[in-house]
Amino acid sequence: MAGESEVQSTPEEGEAMEREQSYNTCYPGDVVKKAYTFDGHGHFEEKKDWNFVEGSGAEFCWYHVELPKWHQTLLESAKYVIGLLHPPLKHQEILPLVSNGPYCGHVDGALLFRANSLGPASSEFTFRIAARVAEHSVISVSLGAMPKLGLRPVDESLMQPATASEIPKQGEQNERGGDPVRDHIIEFMLMKNCSEEAGNAVPKSVSNLLVHIISTHVDHLQDAVTNLEIELDSVDLELDKGSIAGGNAVKRKMLDDRRLPKMHLDLQRLLQAIVYGEQVFPRVKEKLSLEDQISLDQLIGQLNGLKESVGFISNRVTAIQTGVGSWQSERINRRLYFISIISIIFLPLSIITGVFGMNVGGIPWIENTEPKDGFRNVIFLCVVVWVILLLCFRIIARHRRRAVERS
Repeated sequence: MAGESEVQSTPEEGEAMEREQSYNTCYPGDVVKKAYTFDGHGHFEEKKDWNFVEGSGAEFCWYHVELPKWHQTLLESAKYVIGLLHPPLKHQEILPLVSNGPYCGHVDGALLFRANSLGPASSEFTFRIAARVAEHSVISVSLGAMPKLGLRPVDESLMQPATASEIPKQGEQNERGGDPVRDHIIEFMLMKNCSEEAGNAVPKSVSNLLVHIISTHVDHLQDAVTNLEIELDSVDLELDKGSIAGGNAVKRKMLDDRRLPKMHLDLQRLLQAIVYGEQVFPRVKEKLSLEDQISLDQLIGQLNGLKESVGFISNRVTAIQTGVGSWQSERINRRLYFISIISIIFLPLSIITGVFGMNVGGIPWIENTEPKDGFRNVIFLCVVVWVILLLCFRIIARHRRRAVERS
């Protein structure tokens, strides 16, 4: 009887379990969960249990949730985070972590802050970072994978030499240069503004951990700015090559793909994320030590520099877009000019036929031959009008040429 009473659960617990299961089925296998325990002396251990146990004394814990970076509504994200963090967190502690926009405040004695962009979750330029900071624990939520955010032992570095099965043979070494490290790993590391997870300094306090999270977010924004600069340089190079080749296919393709307006939209989303960080991060200083406050001030200064860089990139995109737009306007004006010439050529005929009608005599291959010279006179009048128009164009062009020579 006692065993049965222990196995049985209350209706409230059963309802909570059903709700948690319904939330956990939103993104099966797509969400990354990480948990770490720190001893406060520069050592850490990756936890296997997702139990939200807080540390004691110098020890502290970190629980991180990585939401998938594909199309999802805000309600779907909130449901899954609730399924992961409730309990022990309450809804009033979870919802501020998932909502959009900037926020920083206290809930039940813990500091909650977020700098979440308003764009779609699938966009590469939508950035979201939020955290709940307690005395001995930190719970953070981010959108997509953030390089360098996690921690990894040095012996598990991505830059370690490949295994024996991956090392090429002697003949292949001559072709590939004998480098045992995968090329795509090197390329990935070169494209990032930060080192890999194995190179991170292990936080010794909650204050260090908080600065580490914010620093990683700022580095993530820096990577996005760098990628935009690289993309813009490639656009300039394509336009230069197109100008040298004398072709307009590159400009036409840019107009069809709406590449430059998309870059403007990406810049606006990136600028929004930077501004949110400038608004929120200075309010986190109360949880930081004096040394970490200095580091945070440097990160805020870096955000100011990123905002200026985004402004410069936006001006470059506007200049390129103006050049492509003027080229398109020139093409349209040229076509309208040819259409106007054709209209002018056929204008006399339309005027004469409108005045006299088509009932003139002398038109070939018809029975109406009276008057005999009617069709010939119409053609003669058209030729005279064409000649007069051409003379007018020549006189106007000559006057313009003389005015240019005088100036």
